[in-house]
Amino acid sequence: MKVSYKWLKDYIDIDLSPAEMDEILTQIGLEVGGIEKFQSVKGGLEGLVIGEVKTCVAHPNSDHLSVTSVDVNGEELLPIVCGAANVAAGQKVVVATVGTVLYDGDESFTIKKSKLRGEPSMGMICAEDEIGLGSGHDGIMVLPEDAVVGTPAKEYFKIEDDLTIEIDLTPNRVDGSSHIGVARDMAAYLKQQKEIDYKMPSVDAFKVDNNNTPIEVEVENTDACHRYSGVCISGITIAESPEWLQNRLKAIGLSPINNVVDITNYVLFETGQPLHAFDYAKIGGKKVVVKTVADGTLFTTLDETERELNEKDLMICNSEAPMCIAGVFGGLDSGVSNTTTDIFLESAYFDSVYVRKTARRHGLNTDASFRFERGTDPNNTIYAMKRAALLIKEIAGGKISSEVIDIYPNPVEDFKVEVSVARIEQLIGKKIGKETIIKILTALEIKIEKEDGDTLNLLVPPYRVDVKREADVVEEVLRIYGFNNVEVPSKVNASLSFAPKPDEHKLRNTIANLLSSVGFNEIMNNSLSKASYYEELESLKLEHTVRIYNPLSSDLNTMRQSLLFGGLESIAYNINRRNTDLKFFEFGKSYQHFVNEANENPVDNYFETERLGLFICGNKTTASWNLKEEPSNFFHIKAYAENILKRLGFQIDKLKIRESENDQFTEGLSYGVKKTQLLEVGMVSGKILKKMGIDIPVFYADFNWANVLKEYVKNKVSFTELPKYPAVKRDLALLIDKTTSFAEIKTIAFNCEKNLLKSVALFDVYEGEKLGADKKSYAVSFILQDTEKTLNDKQIDKIMQKLIKSYEKQLGAQIR
Repeated sequence: MKVSYKWLKDYIDIDLSPAEMDEILTQIGLEVGGIEKFQSVKGGLEGLVIGEVKTCVAHPNSDHLSVTSVDVNGEELLPIVCGAANVAAGQKVVVATVGTVLYDGDESFTIKKSKLRGEPSMGMICAEDEIGLGSGHDGIMVLPEDAVVGTPAKEYFKIEDDLTIEIDLTPNRVDGSSHIGVARDMAAYLKQQKEIDYKMPSVDAFKVDNNNTPIEVEVENTDACHRYSGVCISGITIAESPEWLQNRLKAIGLSPINNVVDITNYVLFETGQPLHAFDYAKIGGKKVVVKTVADGTLFTTLDETERELNEKDLMICNSEAPMCIAGVFGGLDSGVSNTTTDIFLESAYFDSVYVRKTARRHGLNTDASFRFERGTDPNNTIYAMKRAALLIKEIAGGKISSEVIDIYPNPVEDFKVEVSVARIEQLIGKKIGKETIIKILTALEIKIEKEDGDTLNLLVPPYRVDVKREADVVEEVLRIYGFNNVEVPSKVNASLSFAPKPDEHKLRNTIANLLSSVGFNEIMNNSLSKASYYEELESLKLEHTVRIYNPLSSDLNTMRQSLLFGGLESIAYNINRRNTDLKFFEFGKSYQHFVNEANENPVDNYFETERLGLFICGNKTTASWNLKEEPSNFFHIKAYAENILKRLGFQIDKLKIRESENDQFTEGLSYGVKKTQLLEVGMVSGKILKKMGIDIPVFYADFNWANVLKEYVKNKVSFTELPKYPAVKRDLALLIDKTTSFAEIKTIAFNCEKNLLKSVALFDVYEGEKLGADKKSYAVSFILQDTEKTLNDKQIDKIMQKLIKSYEKQLGAQIR
């Protein structure tokens, strides 16, 4: 949200530097994202001055140029060549002197000494569009005769300089979404050091002039509309807003439209209360009805988009048709236009949930919906309406021509919170005294309903939607007292634990560096996902998703159970942009919900797990003069995944490896330690890829990073001397069933020989008609080594025969 410094000073008497503003606002929870200089005209007309044309003659070498001499109250007259047809001697004009920078949108140019067709020119006589004071370019600007020569143009045109403060408003601080809200918070802070207060513009002058434009209002849906206020104003003239109002809006990034619309926007950013002006002539039956309409009703909004309404969208209707989506967006056929003479001014308090759901359904995000979604002040509707009505009378003319309508059947009460001084000081970590606490609470407009010794019974105003608990009150006291004013104690109670705890951050960086060095790019996806991704999956069941109440959209309605789908979305995005050779990795959390009625605390049914996901697709290497194109395959992702485990000290041969039964994979492997699963790796199911719109194979490794860290601390690094005796390699060609995996061959080998067998590797696979339809041949190598002596042929043959018999007996293998 943007705040104008000059505008802010209308409500609080301050004279602070940008650095001081930054420090104070950030301290009180309205964090400053940046402060920029604002000028109502770009460049601020610096270097431009009021001049008088003393002489004007035709250029000797041109039919359309004139040679002038101009007095700018300098030592000499300035020779200036001018191309405007209306230039003449005796005129008061605006002159850009040498060195002046003029702007044309984002482009700029500097006025320099020059010669135009042989005649010297020491400046430029300006048209209004050339200096940002209008759009006309029929000729130069000719000023009134009383304009004083030598006056800086900035002073003559009253160009306004301001500071625009960008506040990174958090969702809970909607009370700070207006200039008065910011002033109120600053006053509460500054009041702790000096006597200061904020002020609100008076609306005492408001009165009903006549009843010439009566209106009837009916609120059918009181659950969605808690308060509805309004008044009619007649005899107005739609025109441009005065310069001061336009400058206020421009300073916060708004474009002026017309006086009435600008006033409603001004009051919105002044008070935080959204307003809407209806053309009285377009209100059918002269009746306003606040209600929902039939599902599927078509409605055209101000952006000329036809929208299909939902039965739960709250609408502002007349007796015949909808006019406005309540709290979100106005209708095309009921808004203020250049022909409007009478208006109905609305100021309401809508239910935040209704507005938020409607805004999300239609993909609309407006300044009004932003505030209604987070909670406006129900006690501010009448004040804001009167404030706007008085400004409209002042700027657009007209009369207040109806009684004030205010439908408020169930007034919102102050929030009641009970706190104790001791508890506040305990949570703050410092004794600041009861008097200080009460002074801060009073400055924040939190009333002390009752004092009972150490206990305070508080009444919190409804506009502070984020202060409803003891902890909220403590936070309010602390932010005004000052976080920096709470000293760090000289003594800190601490305990030491000698249990092995891995440095998770360091390990993440280690693995991230490892992956980056082999061509992986890190991705970060949203923790919110589509529930539909988990339909028809057995490994990630739909009922185990953590659902979001009031989701932002149907695409973000659940917490992700896996990193898989976010990674696939990133892959699909890249493939659609012809980038198919991809290697991605992501660290992140997955979330699941398992109902266990034995858990008394519902929170115990929710689980979040740290995970690491690897994704590869496309080609591992692209074709070049010395390399052949090599598509990525399962063994590539398997190698990357195993290298991570090796880097963390896991011995792959000692892990429990089996075929994955996860339906996320077409084929895959699972790695674990006893019953603890560390990793699943494989080729992503074609059914999932089709759902994601991906038509090339994708390989995925899913690490349960929490389990990896738990087992990592058990890994002990030991060092031994290099063996003095040589290793021996022997090969076997095994004819086996197609269903037999290499993992089974490897497991049998190590079970058969635990001491001398060092490694088992697969170096060839063959399938063919001669072997049989259900057979395959594996060529397997075995490395044998004794660290104490050289192996002899007898020992080696004995081990190999033992291996052959085990394969024949357990796998029905034939030795080729």
